[in-house]
Amino acid sequence: MRIRAAVSAELPLLQDIERAAGEPFRELGMAAIADDDPLPLDVLESYREDGRAWVAVDLADRPRGYLLTDTVDGAAHIEQVSVHPDVSRRGVGRELIEYLAAVARERGLSALTLTTFTEVPWNAPYYHRLGFRPLAKADPELTEGLRAISAAEAAHGLSAWPRVCMRRALARP
Repeated sequence: MRIRAAVSAELPLLQDIERAAGEPFRELGMAAIADDDPLPLDVLESYREDGRAWVAVDLADRPRGYLLTDTVDGAAHIEQVSVHPDVSRRGVGRELIEYLAAVARERGLSALTLTTFTEVPWNAPYYHRLGFRPLAKADPELTEGLRAISAAEAAHGLSAWPRVCMRRALARP
């Protein structure tokens, strides 16, 4: 896989990847997650225009995974990372995250952050293996920005399942 910036014409493909990546949640009794609509095209376009959307492409230059990022309290926050199930368990998500880590270091950001489900094997346990650690409610690194993201996710219904904020410090070059 090669990682590059997303282009406008492939944004509908990112929505397709998101839908396909959501299907395994159904098997865990999380049909609401599987049925949740992907981000609208105009939102994906804003990420793309701002240089905050990358795709992992196959040899035919077809997106197979993607990552969206925001900057939250001095850290690169992973808003979304999705990999098509046809290429899952091949390191595509890890490659996207490592790419973001390199970009974040270049931009002088201190860490990578994300929010995720604690009991989904390809969520919190996976990110833990990639060097992320959970942030307890009293952890000083659980910033106001992360608290706001968690509150917005809860308002969207995601708190029906246990969730956690996670952080991975970035070593300075």
